[in-house]
Amino acid sequence: MSFEKVAVVGGGLMGAGIAQNAAESGKRVIIIEVNQEKANEAMVNIEKQLDLKVKKEKITENEKVQALKNITLKNDIEYIKGAELVIEAVPEEIEIKKKVFVQLDQYADKQTILASNTSGLSIAEIGSVTQRPDKVIGFHYFYPVPVMNLVEITPSIITDNTTVEAMFDFAYSIGKSPVRCNDYPGFLVNRLLVPMVNEAVYCVMEGAKPSDVDKAMKLGANHRMGPLTLADFVGLDVLLATMEGLYNGFQDSKYRPCPLLKKVVESGNFGVKTGQGFYYYDDSGKQLGEVI
Repeated sequence: MSFEKVAVVGGGLMGAGIAQNAAESGKRVIIIEVNQEKANEAMVNIEKQLDLKVKKEKITENEKVQALKNITLKNDIEYIKGAELVIEAVPEEIEIKKKVFVQLDQYADKQTILASNTSGLSIAEIGSVTQRPDKVIGFHYFYPVPVMNLVEITPSIITDNTTVEAMFDFAYSIGKSPVRCNDYPGFLVNRLLVPMVNEAVYCVMEGAKPSDVDKAMKLGANHRMGPLTLADFVGLDVLLATMEGLYNGFQDSKYRPCPLLKKVVESGNFGVKTGQGFYYYDDSGKQLGEVI
């Protein structure tokens, strides 16, 4: 089962990327975004990304036109009717997601699979608000979606095997490489990556320069990007929220957020998006120098 009609709920950067990827793979896609301004931004972002791919000769002009034809924009969640798969891409807050899934369960066809793009929230808890928890599953893309090949597929303890197999088939049909995760905080990537970045912040708190920490991991571990530059790119507020989710979920001190990370976030400096984190940035996101 590869699904030919897909609904994406949420038109932010992740939702737009998810829709673009599916549309380029020949799927008919409906983006549901209740905010008209965000809906318009989603289509602008998709067209810009496709234009860039044409310029780089990764796709043809005709392929770009066809991908755009595959996408429909709607402002009401009831338009998910008829979709074989619904992928939720709303903000990473459990209560928001649960409210959305109540609506998805109400309007989606009975056999439709409901997937969440959550990066680490409980799939069991999200599915518990529906009448079809066996058809609720985590399907976590990585940013930028059209470029990153990995997806994390996370069934809850109630999700049935048919749903899992269908999502693996779908992942392959859109050119992604899936891995199966257990339904615990952080899944695989964030559970491994975020504590490493948190430890890098501890190193800075103890006196290391951010540039030295980044250089050590780039040259010593062959990482393409240093952990503190990555933290600034992801958003220090997002990093802290993820770390707190791991800490609260496992109740294990090894996931305790670094006090320095908390202080930087409390100061309102979140990284690239605010122009300052562990480094300074210009308006284009170019790194200008160290803050700490």
